[in-house]
Amino acid sequence: MPGAGDRFDLGGFGIRWKIDGSDTGERFSIVHHPLAPRALAAPLHRHHREDEYSYVLSGKLGALLGDDVVTAGPGTWVFKPRGQWHTFWNAGDTPCEIIEVISPAGFEDYFRELAAIWPDRTKSGDLLRKYELDMDFESVASLCARFGLTSARPAAAPTPR
Repeated sequence: MPGAGDRFDLGGFGIRWKIDGSDTGERFSIVHHPLAPRALAAPLHRHHREDEYSYVLSGKLGALLGDDVVTAGPGTWVFKPRGQWHTFWNAGDTPCEIIEVISPAGFEDYFRELAAIWPDRTKSGDLLRKYELDMDFESVASLCARFGLTSARPAAAPTPR
């Protein structure tokens, strides 16, 4: 139902859990991401286990997929395959909402664990390893400057282990 599901906001990037992997035999999960105007969703990153498919419900989604920059409006799908460096953001001055299909399931729990440690990024090293996620935290400033974005990401770097 609309409004159903747990939710968390990282300061401009929201997470609303809609369908967990436990409901799909771990084949896929679905989260809803509302993005504030001009908000960067994440640093440049890549997944080693899952593919992501973003469906734009409203607004204008920007994405950096490898070296390609795309802008997608309502009704558009954006594919982010595992192994590809990528990030995404709200490319407009009004709210943007996307539905994210994650396959296989499991990565939806990354967001739960991130919410539990937010905003202390010094605890993220174990979380990134657990979810086989590479993240370039140093990319945030250049992404914000290049695309005219803001980010709620904390400034502290993760503690290497």
